[in-house]
This record gives sequence, structure tokens and C-alpha cells, in this order.
Amino acid sequence: MHELVQDYYGRTLQSSADLKTSACCDASALPAALKPVLGRIHPEVLARYYGCGLVSPPLLEGCRVLDLGCGSGRDVYALAQLVGEQGEVVGVDMTPEQLAVARRHEDYHRAAFGFARSNVRFLAGYIERLGELGLEDASFDVIVSNCVINLCPDKAAVLREVFRLLKAGGEFYFSDVYADRRVPAAVRDDPVLYGECLGGALYWQDFLALARAAGFADPRLVEDRPLAVTDAALVAKLGNIRFFSATWRLFRLDGLDSAGEDYGQAVVYRGTLPGEPVRLTLDKRHAFDAGRVVPVSGNTWRMLHDSRLRPHFDFIGSFERHYGLFAGEGPAMPFDTASPAADADNPAPPLAQAPTAAPMTLGSAARKSCC
Repeated sequence: MHELVQDYYGRTLQSSADLKTSACCDASALPAALKPVLGRIHPEVLARYYGCGLVSPPLLEGCRVLDLGCGSGRDVYALAQLVGEQGEVVGVDMTPEQLAVARRHEDYHRAAFGFARSNVRFLAGYIERLGELGLEDASFDVIVSNCVINLCPDKAAVLREVFRLLKAGGEFYFSDVYADRRVPAAVRDDPVLYGECLGGALYWQDFLALARAAGFADPRLVEDRPLAVTDAALVAKLGNIRFFSATWRLFRLDGLDSAGEDYGQAVVYRGTLPGEPVRLTLDKRHAFDAGRVVPVSGNTWRMLHDSRLRPHFDFIGSFERHYGLFAGEGPAMPFDTASPAADADNPAPPLAQAPTAAPMTLGSAARKSCC
């Protein structure tokens, strides 16, 4: 698949107008404040960019950022402005033609940004084999990717490498394409569908399992949208599979529970994050109005407290007392909380007749149970 992708993005596609679908695109509309950032990027870099939007979490000033599948470098050069001259952005891609475009304009962008030195680097390599590139463990604050992991044949290896390279409290903030079921081989092996980010899309449940296996205990969905495939020939090949573009954030944090647990904690957003004086959104289910006390699960508390977001919140509570699952997070408790007799209006169907036995009590037969 590496050769297929290199050929498709290095030779078949000559500009973003050659794409047959809008699948290779993140879910977010570009904020107005970021439009000037893209306005300073060289036209050739923009023309060879095969996506849209910008995968950019807040608070990047001074951060060290890694962009997986950087292509011609559009996102690298956008992020380079956001991290500032004291930060650094490293781009990795396996397509020589794309990297040639990115490297050709490095000095142009340094001058356009008014930096005394360039704060970007471009490395040739495979995103599932980042260990071959000399990148140190726990050396990045943020790792981003814009619709590239679906193009990689070993997605589990990508997530393991990302976890290895992130600092404690760092995050993987990325967009990709997902399917509502496992993609069959006929779709997966089609060169156009694979190159258009559909053939390699993960079933969303499989993605969650891979993320957790890599060490990301509580993946957070930021936003998503359904993808419409309008090309009649592609629709015929895809059948009833539904595809979605989604943005996720995965925090590398110790001590996260496998589900949202309630410890009686709360947070207050100070309204101090640049550009977000009224409300800060963490993910699709969690937004914080400035000055408002908001109860949160232990996992959400840690994501805010143990990351670069900490200076912008006040924190209430600790982990000394546990109250069970946090409402609205994690799976529902599987056990019935009422005895069968409590639902007298809807009795269960009668069971096959069995010898009558005395009721089990904690003082008699219960002592003989497996517990």
C-alpha cells in the first residue's frame, strides 16, 4: 500500500482539484482568526495540499509539534506560526515529490513569518516506523495528523509510536476517516478508494480498541460529520458502507480510568485562553463557560489539570472518594437495580417449572454460593 499511496499523491494528483471525494478533509471549518495564517503560506504549498480545515488545538505557543503525513507542508507552516519562533514543528512524510515542495519553500516562510531562524524540519519516513527517524521518546507536546492514518497499513503501530513520542500530558489531535462497519477487501484493495481515504478507513469500534491498546485510555471525539460520496462509480463499489470524518484528541496521561468515574470533582474555566474569553470546548461532550462551576469526571479533571490547559482552570476536589460512574460517561451499569417483583405491571414470562425451594438468605444458602 505504501507504493500505491506514494504514486497517488506523488504523481497521480497534481493539485487538490484532482481529488474525487472530500473524504481527505478534517471535520472543522477554519476559524476566522486562522485565515491570515494560511494567507502567509506559499501558493505552491497550498496547491499541493490534499485536504481542508486545519488540525490545530489551542495553546501551541512554544510547543514542539509533530505533523504525521505532512505532505507539501501546509499544516507545518501554519503551525510554525502558532508555536512561534521558540517552538518547533517537525513534519514527516513518505512521498518525495511532496517533501520536495515543502523543503523548497522553507526560507520563504522563515522570512514571511519574520523569524531569525527556521523553526521547521521535514523528515522522510513512514509514520508507523517513527523509531527509524531518531526522534526521542516523550519529546513532543502535541502530535497532529490530517486524514493520513487511514492511508497507513499498520495503524496500531502508528498509535504506539505516537504514545511513545508524546510527553506526559501531551496530546494527539488529529482528523481521519472512519466507517460504520469493517471495510471489505474489495473496497480496501481498490487503488482509487484507498487513495481517496475510504478504502483504509477503520471501523470506529476498532479504532477505539487500538487507541486504548496503545495506552490512550479515554479517546475524546471533538467533532464529526458524515461524508457524502457523489461519484456514481465509487458509490456502486461502496454499497451501504457509511463513512465519517472525525477529529479526536488522545491525551497521554497516567491514571486515567477506562470510563468516566465520579469523584465529586468540578472545574471553573477562567476565560483566559486567547481567543476563547467566553467558552472553551474540550470535546464534543464537554464545554466550559467562563466562571461557571462544572462537575466533571476524574478523566476530564486530569485532562485539564495535567495538561497545558491547567493554567486556565480552577480545580475543585480530589480523588479521595469515589461515587461510581459519572453520569453520561462510560457504559451503563449492567446489573438490574430492582427485584423482579418490583415490575408487577410487566411480569417476566414464566420459567420452566422447577422444584420449589426456600428463599435464599444471607444466613443460609447464600453462604454456599460462589461468592
